[in-house]
Amino acid sequence: MTINLNPYLSFRDDAYEAMQHYQKVFGGELTRSTFAEYGMAQDPSENDRTMHSQLVTERGWVLMGADTPASMEHRPGGHSVSLSGGAEDGEELHRIFDGLAEGGEVQEPLAKAPWGDEFGMVTDRHGVKWMVNIAGG
Repeated sequence: MTINLNPYLSFRDDAYEAMQHYQKVFGGELTRSTFAEYGMAQDPSENDRTMHSQLVTERGWVLMGADTPASMEHRPGGHSVSLSGGAEDGEELHRIFDGLAEGGEVQEPLAKAPWGDEFGMVTDRHGVKWMVNIAGG
């Protein structure tokens, strides 16, 4: 069996909205379970919040996310996800960067970097930081 490394993002109460946004950006199939479905809500107001969600893309990428219950500490912006590929992936990585930037804040536009690649950084509208690198771009 193959071992996989998958980013798992935490949100306060908008995990499902965020994961739906990522589905638009990356494509793929999104599944979701709520706290109520597993009897895990500590407060009835959390019944419809996301206990676990998983986006599996056609490329085989897996991105997971969940809401943080009110009883637990949540640290927004504590994530950083990196995407990298070669020049042959440049068009798709530009599309992904633009999708993540929609409604977010670009810290570094996706452009030629001193090391010769294209590189950019963006914080999406859900507070997740993304770095995109296109080798030889």
